[in-house]
Amino acid sequence: MAFTQKQIDKFNRQKSISELEKISKNLFRMFRDETISASLFLERFDTLKKKFDAREVIHLESEYHQHLKSYIERLHRDTCGKAVFDEVEFKEIREPEMSNLNRLQKLKNGASYKKDKHKSKHKNEDWGE
Repeated sequence: MAFTQKQIDKFNRQKSISELEKISKNLFRMFRDETISASLFLERFDTLKKKFDAREVIHLESEYHQHLKSYIERLHRDTCGKAVFDEVEFKEIREPEMSNLNRLQKLKNGASYKKDKHKSKHKNEDWGE
């Protein structure tokens, strides 16, 4: 059975998105883990990024995925792209980068909240008052 181009594009987009999600989860896990050294972080992050870069370039529709991709590229450039990235720098970026990842997660979860049209018109409308 042959697949249509639309099906192939959808498959590639889903794979790229899942790869982005995997990178963000691993980054958060590595930043949170105090036993991770800078060299181990660089090694793992570089491996994940290379795996993502090997995928076919796709257009990301969602604002969250666009921000996530640009965040990962910026972080890779700021860490793996440097000639020297040591333990001191790694400790300095840990907290701010975890905050950035949390902001991205909030952006993702923002779509799951109720739409305005489903919210109550008045504060206590749901209570029958």
